[in-house]
Amino acid sequence: MKSSDVVVGLDIGSSQIRLVVATKEENRWRVLSVSKNACTGLRKGVVVNIEDTAVAINKAVETAERVAGVPVERAIINIGGSHVLAHPARSKISVSRPDGEVGPEDVNRAISTAESIISRENFANREIIHVVPKSFSLDNQSDIPDPIGMNGSSLELDALIITGSTPFIRNLGKCVNQAGIEIEDVVASPLAAAQAVLNRRQKELGVALINIGMGTTDLAVYEEDQLIFTSSLPIGAGHITNDIAIVLKTSIEVAEKVKLEYGFAVSKDISAKKEINLSKISKSEEGNIKAKEIAEIIEARMEEIFRLINKELKKIKRDGMLPAGVVFTGGGAKLPGIVDLAKKILLLPAQIGFPVKMEGMSESLDDPAFAVVVGLLLSVNQEKIRSGGNIWEKVKGAISVGLPFSLPAKGKGFSDSSQTVDKIKEWFKTFLP
Repeated sequence: MKSSDVVVGLDIGSSQIRLVVATKEENRWRVLSVSKNACTGLRKGVVVNIEDTAVAINKAVETAERVAGVPVERAIINIGGSHVLAHPARSKISVSRPDGEVGPEDVNRAISTAESIISRENFANREIIHVVPKSFSLDNQSDIPDPIGMNGSSLELDALIITGSTPFIRNLGKCVNQAGIEIEDVVASPLAAAQAVLNRRQKELGVALINIGMGTTDLAVYEEDQLIFTSSLPIGAGHITNDIAIVLKTSIEVAEKVKLEYGFAVSKDISAKKEINLSKISKSEEGNIKAKEIAEIIEARMEEIFRLINKELKKIKRDGMLPAGVVFTGGGAKLPGIVDLAKKILLLPAQIGFPVKMEGMSESLDDPAFAVVVGLLLSVNQEKIRSGGNIWEKVKGAISVGLPFSLPAKGKGFSDSSQTVDKIKEWFKTFLP
């Protein structure tokens, strides 16, 4: 098997590195290997230690290579954290052809104009990660998904532009490069998770994807099959662990075990008589703790997260107004009782999201914590969530003065302006039934 036939997804999280090696033939995916490794080099989705993160990535890569039997040379990676922001943008251009027919070059100019508008609006030290087209207008006709081939004089684009902090992006790039991996593409974490678990019906009705990681909680809202909002909260499942550690006056490791083995998000469902023997969790601990007390700690923190999510939904007037409700992914989604608590606080239907099935080692991926990494694989050729520019090209000058950083070879990373026109037709297919 040639390395060019292999697709690799690399999810760089605040507590875990997850990596999946797979191949795609037509529309069938086959998983060759799945690996994960603990990571201590990130805080709230942002790199704080390049060396530790690079080592964690390298260990995950080595494990994956042994199982897959193929070298891992490049990967699609995620970008997360509260520095990732979404900005609505509109652009308007004149159709260039004399006969008034809209061509791919017109669409490309509309996207470039939207990017330039965002760049001029005091976005220093930020880079565009994605341009997500929502709809086009041609003269007096609005809500057009694909204007190519139509006739008119004035083309308008309504888009959502997702940006990230330039320094944070550089640091992430250095970590991946130091681990010996070439960056093939980049996808924002909530968009990747949504790609893996949401179906078209949910996106049409209106749904919120909530990815609860260790250090952050990401939100992506869809309606009429379009991404309409995304944000990231600097709070996650790790805060629950910290709360338990403080109350029990114990280590983070013991607190995490208590959370995973005995945690529950709805305290009223736990008997007041049930106790947890701490000595069974760690030989260094002794005594008992009420299971209901642990549940109360978890419930209080989860209520805070859900109320912050509801506040985000209120910004776009979608609180309590999403027919398909909320879908949870990420390691924090596995906490028992989370669905019932969400229904109570958010007043919406709720469920746990699992990644789509793949052939091969798919049983290893039947876990909401693997939603992002599976979504990275599925993002291949999904131009609907791509930027027309190469984010790494824009920051390579600054990167080159630090650790060595290999830019993707032409045709392997983000599409540059010359490639974008060639891909416009394929890109629009994602809008259509």
